[in-house]
Amino acid sequence: MNQREGSKSIPGAMPVLFIGHGSPMNAVEDNSFVRVWKETARQLPKVKAVLCISAHWESEGTFLSTAKHPSTIYDFYGFPDELYSVQYPAPGSMWLADEVKRLAGFVRFDGERGLDHGCWVVMRRFFPQADVPVVQLSLDVTHSPHEQYDLAAQLMPLRDKGVLILCSGNMVHNLGMIAVRGGDINESYGFPWALEASTLMKKHIDGRDHKALIEYRELGPAVQMAVPTSEHYLPMLYALALRKDDEPLVYFNDTAIAGSLTMTSFRIG
Repeated sequence: MNQREGSKSIPGAMPVLFIGHGSPMNAVEDNSFVRVWKETARQLPKVKAVLCISAHWESEGTFLSTAKHPSTIYDFYGFPDELYSVQYPAPGSMWLADEVKRLAGFVRFDGERGLDHGCWVVMRRFFPQADVPVVQLSLDVTHSPHEQYDLAAQLMPLRDKGVLILCSGNMVHNLGMIAVRGGDINESYGFPWALEASTLMKKHIDGRDHKALIEYRELGPAVQMAVPTSEHYLPMLYALALRKDDEPLVYFNDTAIAGSLTMTSFRIG
């Protein structure tokens, strides 16, 4: 782990996580990224419920999943059969959905929505017993990055109620440029533009320049290559919006893979 800022946690506030989730195979494979996820999970205080913001649920309007027993969604193609047999039967939480709606009143409920792989792949490694209730919050494609950042900030009180806010995406994510060498997508290397974009993003995170990160399209050609579409980047903004003054931010899995992806993750608090 690479601790970038401080070491003091704020008593009573649940940490916030941004997880670079990478391949769906991280649900079943044993690799260095998954091992760090497991260690990160062991360091968490007791979690009452999880609010997950995943790159893989975009919608027109802002929705919350409210199914009592959300299904496991296999929103990927071409992977080994074993992956499509994995079930993650974590319960939903109407209590948490109601709390989110109270804080951000314009959200709507979706009682049919299950858990997409941006959520359940990570949850399966953090909470393998599937005994922690989870609710997903969608990414509203009609809202600007600034509006979504502001929405996330409204959710701050959840941290004092035992809610882990889990933001799942990838800071650098250009699937069209992936180059898998030797058959291993997790081999550690990145194209120069991907490494440049990652360094620049972390510079702004460390400098608390959230405005620059919200206006990421102005950060130059490397970031434009790294973020051709916003859905994997936006969960990072949700996490940053939930950072309190003087809270530590610790990076982990800070690695580029397959040329055009980064697994970079961080814990706040």
